[in-house]
Amino acid sequence: MFTLIDILPVTTNTTESLTMLTSEIYAPGKIRLIDVPEPTLALAPPDGISGQIVFQPETTCLCGSDLPYFNHWGEWPIEQGHSLHEMIGTVTATNGKKWRVGDRVLAVPQMQQGLSERFILDEDRAITIATNVPEEQALMAQPLGTAIFALKKLPNILDMDVAVVGQGPMGQLMNACLSNMGARHIIGIDLLESRLKTSPKMGATATVCNATADPVASVKKILNGNLPDIVIECVGHADQQFNLCIDLCKHAGRILFFGVPPQTINNLRWRDLFFKNATVHTSVNPDFRRDFPLAMRWISEGRIDVSPIITHRYPLDRLQEAFERFRDRKDGAIKVIVNFPSAIGG
Repeated sequence: MFTLIDILPVTTNTTESLTMLTSEIYAPGKIRLIDVPEPTLALAPPDGISGQIVFQPETTCLCGSDLPYFNHWGEWPIEQGHSLHEMIGTVTATNGKKWRVGDRVLAVPQMQQGLSERFILDEDRAITIATNVPEEQALMAQPLGTAIFALKKLPNILDMDVAVVGQGPMGQLMNACLSNMGARHIIGIDLLESRLKTSPKMGATATVCNATADPVASVKKILNGNLPDIVIECVGHADQQFNLCIDLCKHAGRILFFGVPPQTINNLRWRDLFFKNATVHTSVNPDFRRDFPLAMRWISEGRIDVSPIITHRYPLDRLQEAFERFRDRKDGAIKVIVNFPSAIGG
């Protein structure tokens, strides 16, 4: 049964210390808010060195890469502030020259430690937001920017047949990008029928539920006996589907492994991949100067409609419930928004 999130005080040496809330994942699948000291900026850096800002998150959303922290999968150390990294908010202090106090920006914290009322961030890890679309749609420029960066690894998409394995948030954004870039067939593959219902709205030309159908045979039927030119893995982590991507990829085709992989992948059929003469691409760490601004522009211009993937909204004090719904994919959850009190007048 859901219980409201705990708020635990942290003892400090002085009653004058200012505090704020940050997250603590204290057990597998359990998160709460605790009091910690407010962040304080250092003096302005020397000329030629980027400054920093104090950033206040307001509109945020959960990502699949937040779940290894929440679930204690042991992939990375769990620290305070884990895990949140897709967010729009306000600059509340700065020692640099790029932003002014009061500017509203999209920001990406280091190491996904953004689940705090405020935190310090390099000023170059923030971009201007579009104001002609709802803010929660502008927020999608963060995940969309990672998809754009990944797709730049591939050759021309125009007229290509593509299978996208995994139809969660990133698989759906891949569908939209591929459609925008002129792919001929975009086949969304997922175990959940609920997610496949959204795929055509995001650009998929066909869908396959591999919980009930043979994905390889189904894709061949869609492509008149052929396999895709490109297969994109959008699952990653413990549930990665690399071997399925190998099965789906045509001879001399390409696999874009977008989902964050585990440290090792057991029983990977590398020899099958080898004899297919396939090329594997990986992708991480988009460019703040190009990829996120381009994603914001695509959303602002209406080239991609991200609204179908925004399915649920929660206030910060229901953070536990938000994580559970996102993790368990309940009620068709794809993108789950978490609004901080500063975003809703709290």
